[in-house]
Amino acid sequence: MVLRGNSASGKSSVAQGLRDHYGRGVAIVGQDVIRRNVLREHDTAGGANIALLGRIARQALDAGFHVVLEGILYADRYSHMITSLVRDHRGVSACYYLEVPLETTLARHASKADATYLEQVTDSHLTSWYRELDLLPGGLEAVIPVDSTLQDTVARIVRDTDLIPAAAPPPQSKPSQGDSMNPLVLMSDPQVASIPVRECGEPLVDVRDHDFRVDPRKQDPLGAFAHVREGIVTRLKYARSRLPAGTDLLFIEGYRPLALQQRYFTEYRDELAAAHPDWTPEHLHQAASRYVSPPEVAPHSAGAAVDVTLVDQDGHELDLGTRVNASPEESNGACFTRAPNLSDQARHHRTLLLNAMESAGFTNYGTEFWHFSAADRYDALMRQEWHARYRPIELP
Repeated sequence: MVLRGNSASGKSSVAQGLRDHYGRGVAIVGQDVIRRNVLREHDTAGGANIALLGRIARQALDAGFHVVLEGILYADRYSHMITSLVRDHRGVSACYYLEVPLETTLARHASKADATYLEQVTDSHLTSWYRELDLLPGGLEAVIPVDSTLQDTVARIVRDTDLIPAAAPPPQSKPSQGDSMNPLVLMSDPQVASIPVRECGEPLVDVRDHDFRVDPRKQDPLGAFAHVREGIVTRLKYARSRLPAGTDLLFIEGYRPLALQQRYFTEYRDELAAAHPDWTPEHLHQAASRYVSPPEVAPHSAGAAVDVTLVDQDGHELDLGTRVNASPEESNGACFTRAPNLSDQARHHRTLLLNAMESAGFTNYGTEFWHFSAADRYDALMRQEWHARYRPIELP
């Protein structure tokens, strides 16, 4: 969301109103904060704050925040940055111009209680800064008239952007990822399925176009395995940058069509049923979810998950204790991220991988040291977020 307008038009109040309405998860990127406080820069064409505002907004979007960019943001100086941001964002974008006459601007300014600010910013300043209906090109903005109250303006933007918080709060205590004192939360846990999804619209992209090492073991005719959501690629690049010299990520699998996810889950559940004929259907479902996610909540089918491991500079896989995709039965539990039956070397390599991926905002599934996801239901639950951003998607 972009809020533009002259001084004292109410931009910052509307931004705060949107945050108050939604709660955590809204990032306010204010022009004055960056230009005046961070850079102490005059508002000029080509100013450093212009690019910085765009970068901060993009980073916040990639991290899963809703973003409100607000400021005077003169059209002739900031329009390229704003239109590029709107063009590249795959979710809902909305731009608003808060129209306020000069007389109202001066009256609102005079009513402010900050005496120091009133001495520094005079009516002459406001008059020289004022531009009448300084709209972005291309009809990008909706004009909000001066008689729209703060409550009405916030309500309109909420309707336009569907910025509605989840009806129920997230869990009060963060679920454990499998330490010695608390049980691991499995994908089959009803808490996972209860997380609502507000699809952000990011496309699937091919990681092979972004200079990653990609292993062919899961390759399919359509190349679906090498696709993930656009934001996942950004996170992977950051995770890769956090690894020590001579160590690299090996990408094994990303997107998995729902039909394939269903097949994997059914096959593994049937294997367990044959080995344990006394287990109930509920027990089988839960046990199968240690190794294969139930299709209805599967991060892979949302393009939100990656299976990765570490390699050396020559592409040879490092020892992480067991092979990627080893089941709990095959590995004697060594597939669990914090398994006790690991060598010091394998534990060190797992720590390198876990630290790099978590620093990029990924959540590990504790039964599989190689599996990480972001912005899906499981990740949202573990982070106590109101909702997930990625739901199951079809490969174009």
